[in-house]
Amino acid sequence: MDFNFMINDVVQAARKDMDEAGYEQLTSAEEVEETLSKQGSTLVMVNSVCGCAGGIARPAAAYMRNYEKQPDRYVTVFAGQDKEATEKARSFFTGYAPSSPSFALIKDGEIKTMVERHEIEGHEPIHVVQKLEKAFDENL
Repeated sequence: MDFNFMINDVVQAARKDMDEAGYEQLTSAEEVEETLSKQGSTLVMVNSVCGCAGGIARPAAAYMRNYEKQPDRYVTVFAGQDKEATEKARSFFTGYAPSSPSFALIKDGEIKTMVERHEIEGHEPIHVVQKLEKAFDENL
């Protein structure tokens, strides 16, 4: 059995989910620096291949595109795949431990809030959506 092929399939499906949800994939440290340093607001989804990313975080990410309040940008980095981009994104998440999947709301280059893996894993997608809606309501 070719496990690399299977992993690549999972990664490609996870990337496709985020593309279809309208998130821009940031794959380099330079792209992350440029995007997260901009004025305005950005929701960053730290994607991963784990089950809670596919069953909870990515569906919540897609749903947020329909919320009444919207950040200026929706982006994603892929933990374990685009390592430099993920490391650079995490450098903006001061006060939070590395976590994937996770969401970070950045405004004017500064972290406003984060939904960490422990708030995603074992919860329903609606629970994550409610946390993100609250973050949008308080910060946008």
